[in-house]
Amino acid sequence: MADWDQRFMELAGFVAGWSKDRSRQVGCVIVAQDNSIRSIGFNGFPRGLNDDHDDRHERPAKYFWTEHAERNAIYAAARNGIPLAGCRMYLPWFPCVDCARAIVQAGISELVSLHPDFSDPQWGEGFRTSVDLLEEAGVAVRFTMP
Repeated sequence: MADWDQRFMELAGFVAGWSKDRSRQVGCVIVAQDNSIRSIGFNGFPRGLNDDHDDRHERPAKYFWTEHAERNAIYAAARNGIPLAGCRMYLPWFPCVDCARAIVQAGISELVSLHPDFSDPQWGEGFRTSVDLLEEAGVAVRFTMP
């Protein structure tokens, strides 16, 4: 499994490069049990929105305009009628609470991610809640190295 983990984490890192986010680029890959790719996503503005507005990239406004990679991958699958129940998600970051709920609701059974930085001033507390939420919902979480 480790070989596949490395491949999909590298792919998620590559997909992250498609993001136009000026401060953090995140990619996500969702795969089935047979390692076939079901969906990919990266953080960015919703479809059809102009991402050339500088003010939309500044905090705190960017949080109103930007969708996270995890949810974009889930939405892309839904848009194309692709089921995600029982799938694995690869994420070279750690999901916020909103994304953790989406992971649970989409039926994703396993998350492979970087270990969360609980000391992060912006995301740390939310990461703790995400860990608890995923654990209670039965989503297996495995941590990998960057």
